[in-house]
Formats: sequence, structure tokens, C-alpha cells
Amino acid sequence: MAGNSSCLRFFILGVSLLSCSFQCFCHCNVNRKGETRSTTAGIKGMFVFGSSLVDNGNNNFLQNSLARADYWPYGVDFPLGPSGRFTNGKNVIDLLGEQLKIPSLIPVFADPQTKGSKIVHGVNFASGASGILDDTGSLAGHVMSLNEQIRNFEEVTLPELKTQLGFGMGCSKSLESSVGNYLFLVGTGGNDYSFNYFLANPNNVSLQVFTANLTSSLSTQLKKLHSLGARKFVVMSINPLGCSPMVINMKKVLPTVMGRNRCVQDMNRAAHLFNSQFKSMVDAIRAQMPGSALVFVNSYKIIRDIIKNPISKGFRDSRGTCCEVATISNGGNGILCKRGGQVCLNRSSYVFFDGLHPTEAVNVQIATKAFVSTLKTEVYPTNIQQLAQIQI
Repeated sequence: MAGNSSCLRFFILGVSLLSCSFQCFCHCNVNRKGETRSTTAGIKGMFVFGSSLVDNGNNNFLQNSLARADYWPYGVDFPLGPSGRFTNGKNVIDLLGEQLKIPSLIPVFADPQTKGSKIVHGVNFASGASGILDDTGSLAGHVMSLNEQIRNFEEVTLPELKTQLGFGMGCSKSLESSVGNYLFLVGTGGNDYSFNYFLANPNNVSLQVFTANLTSSLSTQLKKLHSLGARKFVVMSINPLGCSPMVINMKKVLPTVMGRNRCVQDMNRAAHLFNSQFKSMVDAIRAQMPGSALVFVNSYKIIRDIIKNPISKGFRDSRGTCCEVATISNGGNGILCKRGGQVCLNRSSYVFFDGLHPTEAVNVQIATKAFVSTLKTEVYPTNIQQLAQIQI
């Protein structure tokens, strides 16, 4: 009997040591293998979802995608040259990554090399021309909708992240806690108006009904990310659609007598309606996602303020495009830069690089205000720097 008792004690001790060793491996391996130390206030990285304003080049790898920016003069000021970013230099994601001290550029999901240790600081799933709705962007060929982007995170990236962070059996709770220390940024919605509602509305749906559907869909998509472990969210507003060179040229809008820029008001009203409704939903959504924190960045206001008073903000041209844009009559689409076309020299003085997308100089202002602004008209209810410091 005494022998059996000794064996039992030995067995229990062995199991305890094994359990301790397993837990130690699980937690210690996060720092060793995942290399997730020393970003701002514990932010390990960033997962990005949305459209061309936050796309780092996913569409480069999609066959038959017409929404691509992997050619010159895109990237003329970017260290890596043309990369698929729809601007002359860095986009908002690159600049926020710098602010958050994320040690590397966020890789794109569609790149076959985005695997292994390359995903531990985040992945960019955004796809130019995509939208909240699945059918938005169909005119641009192959793009990844927001729903598809979220599925890619759930089915491909999240399981691999689990492996990279060293979480095995019994560590699922710690994995959720770790995912909660990533920033989940969503920037989408403008294409749902520009290339869906205003382009094709066969059922004659009212703007109010369409917008309510959009905000409800986005709310559901954020809740899905929350169910997968996301806790810190940044949602970008829709930009002032009616002020883009694409729309102004298409509608043949002339400047005022004083030379000030005029915008197409029905498109701006649509963007403003979406932004207002979603901002008012922020507190309600947060209450429905336990343990979460959400920041709404009003890029609409930031860009609109620049366009209203460009000189005071350091800009000289708030109406034209910096790069040469081929018109529809000349075989282009009125949006993207002409491949190998001319580009302005004073790029920091332009608001728009092509027919739709802002220059790096504007992206700097958006990212800076998103990170440090204390104005609730620009960031609500707080800024990204404060969001990063929240303990989840």
C-alpha cells in the first residue's frame, strides 16, 4: 500500500511539472518566437481591413484586378517604389505603424511570402475598390470584399498566428488575450457609394435606407472580428467623396469666382450621413462587444478642413491631381494615374495624388491627428495613442 501511495505522489508531481513546463513554454514562447516586444504601450501589431485608402498592395497579387497601383508614378516617394499603395509615398497605415513603433511595414495577405514570422506584427487584408457590401467593386474585376477579408483573417491568418505565438493545447484563452493587443483598423465604405449606390441603384433605394444597411453591415462585421478576439478597433470615416478630382471633373464643377473649390454636395451629404450615423453608433457597438475599445477617426473633417483653407494647412492645390490621370475618353478611368505618366514636382502642396486618393502630405495630417488629436470632432471618443494605452 505504501508503495502504491509513493507511486501516486510521484505521478502527481510529474503531471504538475509537465503542466508547469507546458504553460511556461506557451507564455515564454510568445516573446521568443513572436518577437512582440516593445511597440507602443503593448500594441503588438496591426490588422488592416478596407479599401484602397489603406491597401498596402493586395491587389497586386489578384488576377484580373483593375484596381492596382503597382506602377510608376505611384510610390515615387516611397522607399520601395511602386508597391500597390494608392499614393505617392506612405499611406495612413504606414504612418500609424511608425507612430505605434511597429518595427516593420505591415505585409499584405495576398503575397505568398506573408507567412511564418512575417505575420507576428500584423497583416494587411485591404483591397482597393472593395466595400462593405460584397457586390461593391465588381466593375474593377477581382477584389476582396470586407467579408472576404475577415474570412481570410479567421481561416488563414489566425490559425497561423496561433502557431507563431507558440500557443498550443490549453492556451486558447491566452491567445485571445494576445490578439486583443493588436490594433484592428477598418477603413471602407466610400466605394459603396461611389461605385455602387451612385453608379447603379436599380431598385431606387433611398439614401437613408442604403446608409442604414451599410452601417448595420459594418456593425455586424466588427462584431465578427470581436468574436475572433479583436478588442482595440479603429474605424476610419468616409472621406468627402464629392471633393475628389474624379467627381469634380465628371460633374464638370467649376470653382467659385474667388477660386475656391466647389464640391458635389449630394455625394458629400451621403458620406456625411454615413459618418454621422456610425459615430453615433460607436458607444452602442462598444457596449455590445464586451472588453472592447473603439476609436472613430473623422478623416472627412480633416480633409474637408484642408480643402476649405488649403494655404493655411500648407497646400496650394486642392482641386487638381498631382499625377497625370487618363480620362475615360482617352482609355483611362478618370481615377488612376496614367502608367508612366507625368507627375508634379511639388507633391507636398497637392491634396490629391490621383483622381481619388490623397497625397502622403495629407496622409501625414490624418495619421497625426488620429494619433494625438484631442478634438472629439476629429477623433471619438479618444485618440489612437490613448487607445493603445488602454489595458484590455
